[in-house]
Amino acid sequence: MLTIQDLSVRYAGNAALSVDQFQLRLNDGEIGCIVGESGSGKSTVLKAVLGALPEKTSIMGQVDFNGRSLLQQTPAEWLNMRGTTFSMIFQDSNASLNPIRKIGKQYEEYILQHKQLTLTEARQLAEETLIKMQLKDAKGIMDSYPHQLSGGMCQRVGIAMAMTFQPELLLADEPTSALDVVTQEQIVEELLRVRNVFNTSILLVTHHLAMAAYMADQLIVMEKGRIVDQGFVLEVIDHPQSPYTETLLASVPELKGEFYG
Repeated sequence: MLTIQDLSVRYAGNAALSVDQFQLRLNDGEIGCIVGESGSGKSTVLKAVLGALPEKTSIMGQVDFNGRSLLQQTPAEWLNMRGTTFSMIFQDSNASLNPIRKIGKQYEEYILQHKQLTLTEARQLAEETLIKMQLKDAKGIMDSYPHQLSGGMCQRVGIAMAMTFQPELLLADEPTSALDVVTQEQIVEELLRVRNVFNTSILLVTHHLAMAAYMADQLIVMEKGRIVDQGFVLEVIDHPQSPYTETLLASVPELKGEFYG
């Protein structure tokens, strides 16, 4: 599905590469997690896949989606694919929602940007999707302002919006970092359910190694723009190849002998 070969990214005005020779092959229904500290290049990889890097950024390598080169796309082609073929979940969905507009108005507008429907049909699709994402009070949510919902509820709305057109690939940038521990667990389980129910591939960025180990099929560890460890989760955990990965693993608290409680 998603193949990234020798991806290198340099932002305008920077001498050093932000991402250097990144490699990934993600298959249908797989979850890949990129782990690393702030500034390691994790989010830059997502932006490259999404076509959201600044205009003067230097990009080298290949990013292919189902055999189609994403780096060669026109703005119109990007517009057609974003939100439908692949979608994005942001770090804090509450912050990405307009605080002075009700959820329903924003959700309907999102749907109408991608599909020719009546306003009534768009609202019905939005409510149906909220229910599929286990948000039972869909009508109440649609009639609410973002500040009237909890952080976890807003994040679920963000997941619902991203899944409206059942994308093949879901990109998630630190989707749990703004939430408390209990809500983090709920969002993780919701993302796993999305993968299992819809066979959606997920590429997730996080600094939370334990969460990544719990969720991922593939684990990628980045340091200073480069991959320092990569492979199936147990391979990386049991046989880390870099001192940086060993340090990350040593910092993860264990509970009753389990890597992720």
